Amino acid sequence: MARNSVWCYNFVFDACANGQQVKCLTVVDEYTRECLAIDVAGSIRSRRVIEVLSRLISVHGAPRYLRSDNGPEFVSTALLKWAVQEQIETALIDPGKPWQNGTNESFNGKFRDECLAMEWFRNRIEARIVIEDWRTHYNEVRPHSSLQYLTPAEFRRATECSSTTGAVIL
Repeated sequence: MARNSVWCYNFVFDACANGQQVKCLTVVDEYTRECLAIDVAGSIRSRRVIEVLSRLISVHGAPRYLRSDNGPEFVSTALLKWAVQEQIETALIDPGKPWQNGTNESFNGKFRDECLAMEWFRNRIEARIVIEDWRTHYNEVRPHSSLQYLTPAEFRRATECSSTTGAVIL
């Protein structure tokens, strides 16, 4: 497995103090554990999922697989057609088996415990700012036991360095 082998994605829901609903699309690289994006909105449909994924591909390159549940945003005709055009295979988990998307489920649990449960957003704008700050901290400051206590950003850089030099780092 390597960076961009599999991106997993799913939704996390919350609400603001002003009553606005918050829907967060989380996208994680399974190998590096790096959270590539947390898109925050009131509603996220398949068109917006495609826009987020397209933006991420322009920055990180395309994954070989996209892993998700069978939610309507992830199995829409538009998204599946887009994936075929981008030459990305889908890896849909079996209905009712969230452990098959374990990396994203684990990430979403940390996101809920360390960010959403600790904050009371006044509105979606504040939620976007605070959540992006948390995502940056998660990737660049917070060490991960599954990555030998490196941050996802450090792990990604180490694997990029080893793949270009042929040396094994870690």
